[in-house]
Amino acid sequence: MERKIYNPIQKDQVTFLKTHADTNGECTLVEVELADGGGVGLHYHKTYSEKFDCLEGAVQVQLGKTMHTLKPGESATAEPNINHLFRNRSGRPAKFLVELRPASRGFEQSLQIGYGLAADGLCKPNGFPKDKLALAWLFDISESNLPGWMSIFEFILRKQAKKAREKGVDKKLMEKYVRF
Repeated sequence: MERKIYNPIQKDQVTFLKTHADTNGECTLVEVELADGGGVGLHYHKTYSEKFDCLEGAVQVQLGKTMHTLKPGESATAEPNINHLFRNRSGRPAKFLVELRPASRGFEQSLQIGYGLAADGLCKPNGFPKDKLALAWLFDISESNLPGWMSIFEFILRKQAKKAREKGVDKKLMEKYVRF
């Protein structure tokens, strides 16, 4: 089974090279083809590190307050609890690897579901799911956290994620979109 997903809103493609199941929880490894203008805003993870290895083009990775522009052969790692973002502002697509250590099954599932929702037209132009419960639950299972003053929204998101589980939204999304 091909483990490639595409987001038609962001025009990004992710190929799962190693999953939680493949590595017995040691790591998740994905290859990302990121369109110009794409990326993920400032956030952090408490339970895993996220390493970025540039393969083609240029990808910007912010670690803390420092922005790094990675070119092929260069890498940067966001250790747990370090605010980070990644984006492509190079004028052309960028390709890079992202390795999580240890693996995150929730991260893997959140990508499959988020990209599936986008493909089905169930996301806003910014790429966020239209369904607030789905958005909150995806945020929760990806083990993402918001930095600084934005963290005040986490309480609401976690509460909405719990409501999503109570209503079975999680099971429906998993059944429809998680293939591997």
